[in-house]
Amino acid sequence: MALKDREMEKGYPRIQAAAKLRRLADALERGEPFRIQVGAERITIPPYAVFSIEHDRSGDSEEVEFEFSWKRR
Repeated sequence: MALKDREMEKGYPRIQAAAKLRRLADALERGEPFRIQVGAERITIPPYAVFSIEHDRSGDSEEVEFEFSWKRR
């Protein structure tokens, strides 16, 4: 069964964001998958995922996005 296309964004308070980033960094260092719940869906980022950083600037606003991309195997 094919998964439906979707895009979701979730904000976190600073303390929760730091804890999630810490868990992510630990998984990256160990070469292990990283599991996170976004909304109602649990997502696993595989160790072979490609990491990229994006920076956007528009007027007086700036944004940095940390992104992982992979093909499901």
